[in-house]
Amino acid sequence: AYTAPSRAQQLLNGLGFAPGDDQRPVSDFSGGWRIRLNLAQALMCPSDLLLLDEPTNHLDLDATLWLEDWLKRYPGTLIIISHDRDFLDNIVDRIVCIERQKLDNYSGNYSAYERQRAEKLAQQQVSYEKQQARIAHVESYIRRFRAQATKARQAQSRIKELERMEKIAPAHIDSPFTFSFQCHDKMSVPLVHISRAAIGYQTNGSDSKVILNNVELAIRAETRVGLLGPNGAGKSSLVKTLAGSLPLLAGDRTNGEHFKLGYFAQHQLEALDINASAALHIQRLSPQAREQEIRDFLGSFDFHGDRAFEPITHFSGGEKARLALAIIAWEKPNVLLLDEPTNHLDLEMRHALTMALQEFEGAVIVVSHDRHLLRNTVNEFLLVADGKVEEFDGDLEDYYQWMQQQKVKAAAAEKSTQEKTAATLADSDKVDK
Repeated sequence: AYTAPSRAQQLLNGLGFAPGDDQRPVSDFSGGWRIRLNLAQALMCPSDLLLLDEPTNHLDLDATLWLEDWLKRYPGTLIIISHDRDFLDNIVDRIVCIERQKLDNYSGNYSAYERQRAEKLAQQQVSYEKQQARIAHVESYIRRFRAQATKARQAQSRIKELERMEKIAPAHIDSPFTFSFQCHDKMSVPLVHISRAAIGYQTNGSDSKVILNNVELAIRAETRVGLLGPNGAGKSSLVKTLAGSLPLLAGDRTNGEHFKLGYFAQHQLEALDINASAALHIQRLSPQAREQEIRDFLGSFDFHGDRAFEPITHFSGGEKARLALAIIAWEKPNVLLLDEPTNHLDLEMRHALTMALQEFEGAVIVVSHDRHLLRNTVNEFLLVADGKVEEFDGDLEDYYQWMQQQKVKAAAAEKSTQEKTAATLADSDKVDK
């Protein structure tokens, strides 16, 4: 029992809670942070069997990687529901697929399940024909990526991933999602330019808190960037600045004449009109659109028949997220700014989103804990840390190593501070004596 406080603190630190948060009342925290606290409670409890239902929802990439390492060391039996394929690949050794009122067992991780299921589906002629079409699409994307890649290491990582996707594509043939993001027909060069910017918040009166300083960023049509950085380093502030909801404290921002933003954030699900239908949300954007056109469009997001015309009051989180993405797709942006777009989305929808982003001809900026999505939709990373926004020279594996190094440095700094404090107290005692 005497180790309980330190073990609890380690869990809270790993899940992204800040120093001092352990003393704050739970009522101070948002719903997302309370979910993290529930997860910490489950991990704290000694157990032989651990049941986790979507544990990575509401986690950022850093916390997801930490949780993955923790679960690898868990000695008991783990049963998990997750829509994060990399997370599953690195943790589980058996998949139970529930479909058509049956439980089918597959040995291996999620990638092995995809391959085995693909082999079953490929035996059917209709599946085979769709598989060939998907392979042609993936090969086309690889050629496009090779022509645009600026980093050899990232290029090789992405191409290997896409080649693996080519093999497993038939596993998703029966997916109900087949949507795309149509790009605005006009472009500006650049679409957005931020120069010498100070990013942060106004506090009391004329005071301000600068989180990121001297930010230089140009968004062009070919920009496909993922944002990396520790929790609290300023990723959300940068996203809000790009979205236009957070004004610059200093510096300049220039939007191109034809700049048109498609922005996905978690709070947008709350902004949906729960008394309106999915179709009405689209009709409000385009009153002249024909009903059949709206039906066909929403059908690609798996809102079929009367479902498209029902009030969304009883929609699940995943259905609301799909509707939010549908609204963005309908407006044909040339810049997609996506902040954790895969929360609440199942594996088939995540796969469809990945394919849609690959085909999108505009700029893409993504914050996500879904490593598979990042690997297959961006070709460079920006690191948001230590008050700066800098190009990160590496891939997600390099970022994981960078995080480990930061933890070692932080631990060493804390130990040094404690030693200095102890030495100061000892000197003070000597003077008193």
